[in-house]
Amino acid sequence: MAPRVVIIGTGPAGVRAAQALVEAGLRPTVIDEGRRDGGQIYRRQPEGFSRSYETLYGTEAGRAASLHECFDILKSKIDYLPETLVWNISPNTVHLSSGTRYRTLAFDALIVCSGATDRLMPVKGWHQAGTYSLGGAQVALKSQACAIGSRIVMMGSGPLLYLVAAQYVKAGAQVAAVLDTSTFAQRVAALPRLLAIPAALRKGIALTRVLAKARVPMYRGVQPIEIKGTPQDGVSGVEVVLPGGKRLDLACDAVALGYHLRPETQLADLAGCRFLFDEPTQQWLAQVDADGRSSVPGIYLAGDGARVRGADAAERSGRLAALAALQDQGMQVEGMARLRTDLERFTRFAAGLREAFPWPAKFAAALPDETIVCRCEAITAGELRRVVREAGAQEANRAKAFSRVGMGRCQGRYCGHAGAEIIAAAACVPLSSVGRLRGQAPVKPLPVALTEEVTEEASDEVSE
Repeated sequence: MAPRVVIIGTGPAGVRAAQALVEAGLRPTVIDEGRRDGGQIYRRQPEGFSRSYETLYGTEAGRAASLHECFDILKSKIDYLPETLVWNISPNTVHLSSGTRYRTLAFDALIVCSGATDRLMPVKGWHQAGTYSLGGAQVALKSQACAIGSRIVMMGSGPLLYLVAAQYVKAGAQVAAVLDTSTFAQRVAALPRLLAIPAALRKGIALTRVLAKARVPMYRGVQPIEIKGTPQDGVSGVEVVLPGGKRLDLACDAVALGYHLRPETQLADLAGCRFLFDEPTQQWLAQVDADGRSSVPGIYLAGDGARVRGADAAERSGRLAALAALQDQGMQVEGMARLRTDLERFTRFAAGLREAFPWPAKFAAALPDETIVCRCEAITAGELRRVVREAGAQEANRAKAFSRVGMGRCQGRYCGHAGAEIIAAAACVPLSSVGRLRGQAPVKPLPVALTEEVTEEASDEVSE
């Protein structure tokens, strides 16, 4: 019998993994939490919408179109399950929910292409209505064809900051300012590594030109102080400190925040994959070899869900993981060496991006005690520091038990990194010793009335 291969995700990595498997004569099952393929970076607009690829994706329009066309061709050769959540993984089995239906699906090989989410550093007032992550602001634009506000401030650092700002400008939204915590000197220092992918560097420069042409103010080296607003009216403005100490107040009714991206690792955690602390990114990442094999036999991690290196790298990573899965099933494959070589270049470029747009760890120690860190549970920086001082909670899960940080709907996706930084600073210990919040099933809330528990083979999906 042909091996049962399941792919989670239809972003760049998932689509190219599916393509490789179909080319090898297999019919994989592809599970997509979204309504349509494309993932976050190439998220497709709803049916009936008619915005052009250039409007939606800018410099990435060609790649988005290529990926969508590829998936359209693949649809008849795969078992596609859209609007389906993988909420748990047990040995050789994924647990799915779609609407109120629950079922399990067995696999011989599982390729997890879970993508990435925003990496966020809290700022006083970020709980006010009208504050979004950069990714959330992008979803609103692509999926709902609307802006998050009428006068928007984009704040944080990294390529996504400029990409989303440029997309909003092209859509006709008013971007009041782009506030970047990184400095020009940091970008210059990172230039040798950024030259590993000249085309990507040119795209980044093109985004800043779009903003400059639209006369959007861009400030570098800022220190966020507060997002101002009220519970009744939401966001009303942003206050930052510019290099040299001058304070800048900007009026706005919406803010989009983000500092690069972080791999979405909860499914890998539930699958039992081993995690290691990655010093360059200061994150806990699932262990993978050069081809995407995890520490658990039969489970492969690809795309930004394994290592954040961008959409182009994700396409190669997805194909490579699929080839590794085929190889491990005893099949002959070709092209793995070339893909590894390509990914090495993207890895160097990603290192350059980290140097050019560093994660602002130092801001965590300076957050006022009243700053809400965990928005789900309304846990403040002061409460986290208290459990460190009074309860000796110097480990993330112990701090979670005493304070409830990370116990909300997002399970620490948005507060986990910053919370660990606050704990480390308060305890005067290395970030690596704080550990990471453990994943729990379900990874996202499920309907109370789940029905029809069925165990099915991946190859049987097409008969439904």
